[in-house]
Amino acid sequence: MEQRVAPGRDDRNPGTTGGGPGGTAGPGSGSGTPGSPPDTAGAPGPSEPAATRPGDGGDARRRIPRTDALLRDPWLAGAARRLGEDVVKRAVRGAQDRARAGGITPDQVRDTAVALLPGTAGGLRPVINATGVLLHTNLGRAPLSAAARQAVAAAAGPTDVELDLATGVRARRGRSALAALADRVPAAGGVHVVNNGAAALVLAATALAAGREIVISRGEMVEIGDGFRLPDLLVSTGARLREVGTTNRTTAADYAAAVGPGTGFILKVHPSNFRITGFTRGAEIGELAALAAPVVVDIGSGLLAPHPDLPEEPDAATALRAGAALVTASGDKLLGGPQCGLLLGRADLVRTLARHPLARALRVDKLTLAALEATLTGPPTPTATALTADPAGLRDRADRLAATLGADGIDARAVAGAATVGGGGAPGVTLPSAALSLPEPYAVALRTGRVPVVGRLEAGRCLLDLRAVPPEDDDRLAGAVRAARPAAEG
Repeated sequence: MEQRVAPGRDDRNPGTTGGGPGGTAGPGSGSGTPGSPPDTAGAPGPSEPAATRPGDGGDARRRIPRTDALLRDPWLAGAARRLGEDVVKRAVRGAQDRARAGGITPDQVRDTAVALLPGTAGGLRPVINATGVLLHTNLGRAPLSAAARQAVAAAAGPTDVELDLATGVRARRGRSALAALADRVPAAGGVHVVNNGAAALVLAATALAAGREIVISRGEMVEIGDGFRLPDLLVSTGARLREVGTTNRTTAADYAAAVGPGTGFILKVHPSNFRITGFTRGAEIGELAALAAPVVVDIGSGLLAPHPDLPEEPDAATALRAGAALVTASGDKLLGGPQCGLLLGRADLVRTLARHPLARALRVDKLTLAALEATLTGPPTPTATALTADPAGLRDRADRLAATLGADGIDARAVAGAATVGGGGAPGVTLPSAALSLPEPYAVALRTGRVPVVGRLEAGRCLLDLRAVPPEDDDRLAGAVRAARPAAEG
């Protein structure tokens, strides 16, 4: 099961961890240390109270720089062009408030404002995922590959998303991404993409079963994260549910007895984040394909073909070869791409779904199409790399990090760990891993640091699992631990 991450308070010390726009040191930082105050002639030294400056009447607050003067500062003016003036004004006012409260001197207001600026105009902050959950829903599930990120950047401006440049006439939207998806799953007669996995199932239910029945096993009426219940989703489309079998045993005969003229389709659902073991039985796709109704299979995880390390995880190619008329899946899980919903199957059914009026409301944007195509055609994704990481290599990395941080006097230890797939994929499967073990207070200090690092707590220690951390992030991880030390050990 995935762990929820509680948002933490930002305890950054702007006097020591700040930087100029984009994380660079501000002007005047002669030592090159990010956020260092500029060298200013006549400025009071560290031991000279600012309140004793002549001309301020004994009240240092009178020397707090005015907002308009700060906004004319070259670094802050440049940040306003990059981030927006309102964002910079909030940082300036936050720094001024700290000076009025006595937390910083008036001479530190400008550098503190720079330190308070976000890296981008968006509110989302990049995080190092050291939880040991490869597809952590609270952290955005699959990280995009470098190829997918480059494709998104290239598609950010005007593109030929619905234009044939050779003829100058309108073309099929996202045709190259759809072709790439079809190439990856040759068993699919048609493919379509919507904005998430739930949307794929909603479109199928609306187009094929509105006012009709969906036959489904009682053992597959699942609830997943954040109270999302599959039966509620299906009923919202206007379909009726015909439950068959029991929680732990449903046979092909149970489905056969329920199928009739009013059946829209038979639905098979991957149990996602739980497993039923013991006295169980479920009908196979091939058995259901012989019945007089199309079989829709929701595999959830987005695995397009069998994976040797996940032999029990359903995949689209196998389901289609077994007789599924339609397969739905998520693109941001084991596929390792952007959030989207995949529909693969019989050409006539996919054509019906793509032409349904609801398809327009569920369509994906050009950035998603670009990221999806690069995920399908590009090099292995971070998810694929993490899934197949060598445990011995992970332990070597943990040993190196522990030795490096230990030399700095930090109580860091390399320990064995167990990671999981997460995101509703491969329930019950654990992946041998290695982690950096730190004292428990590091958990909050790291989560709220300049470079947020999210780990997990076990036996009173903060564990930073390395399976989902790319090797190229090891130096950043070590730097984040060093920066968190004052807050964790103070």
